[in-house]
Amino acid sequence: MAEKYPKDRFDTIPEDLHRVGAHRAPRARGRGWIGVGWAALATVVLVGLGVFGLSLVDSGNSFNGAIGSTSKSATATRTPTPTPTITPIVDPKLTVNVLNGTATAGLANSVGDALAKAGWKVGARANASETDLTQTMVYYSDPKNQAAALGAAKSLPGAKIGQTQDYAETGADLTVVVGSDYKG
Repeated sequence: MAEKYPKDRFDTIPEDLHRVGAHRAPRARGRGWIGVGWAALATVVLVGLGVFGLSLVDSGNSFNGAIGSTSKSATATRTPTPTPTITPIVDPKLTVNVLNGTATAGLANSVGDALAKAGWKVGARANASETDLTQTMVYYSDPKNQAAALGAAKSLPGAKIGQTQDYAETGADLTVVVGSDYKG
């Protein structure tokens, strides 16, 4: 049974007051940041899933280099590989591409002719993307071609050898990049 209490000042509500839900507590401070946090988390997750999905679709993307790196920096990281125990060979079954890394016109053709005369099967002859290279290099991507790279370097006075995957997509077994030190 409901108990009756005497009327007091709280029982009379002014006529001009149109409040609904006056019993509710005020909103807690900082509550808006929860939505911002959830949005940031969702953005990070979606970007991560996008990068992962792209790496599955296109395996040619590489996320190992620095942002804005160019082929010039990739060229600078290659170092000649010392190989004193390997016996140089000439293998006419291997294809050799020749790239001119200098400003001298026609140098790729003359180096290609010298390699063909030495018994090599010369493929493409072209200009390199850089024209300021100083060292003539013979690059190989497969370690089994190291002796052949030494043989090609022996055919070119002053050439050094190095292993890199930069030219593997060309299909050639060896790639000669002629520098300004070539005296052929």
